[in-house]
Amino acid sequence: MTVCTGNICRSPMAEVVLRDRFRAAGLDERVVVDSSGISDEEHGNPVDPRAASVLREHGYEVPRHRAHQVTREEIAHRDLLLAMTSRHARWLRTQAPDEASADRVRMYRSFDPSAPDVDTVADESDLDIDDPWYGGREDFERTLAQVEAAADEVVQHVRRLLG
Repeated sequence: MTVCTGNICRSPMAEVVLRDRFRAAGLDERVVVDSSGISDEEHGNPVDPRAASVLREHGYEVPRHRAHQVTREEIAHRDLLLAMTSRHARWLRTQAPDEASADRVRMYRSFDPSAPDVDTVADESDLDIDDPWYGGREDFERTLAQVEAAADEVVQHVRRLLG
């Protein structure tokens, strides 16, 4: 599960990209990818039109989407929770029903080979995915590039978990 604030920009963009990469890797029958937000402020809303446009222009299919807030049950039952920012990661960890669930929270960009190493950053926020909401098209392009940069390593990580 990919997680951002309102579940209309970053996390659905990551969901779309990861679904595409898992399909290309032949793992789409074994892996479920979904997304959510830590807030319910966008509940029921579709993917932001700017995010959908950028995804389509890069060759991705954008399925029907309705934003929702992540639940404690989802946190408990997901094998991997990919936070878009350190704020999202902290929130997920505080909402996790147990330590095992909290341990499955990872920063999405920690899988980007060009990002700072998670063990050497002073603060997890060094691995934040930029929020495009208040920006223009170039901000959505940058967010997509950050998402794509980590996607293949997420797939490899999951492949290792699956054995």
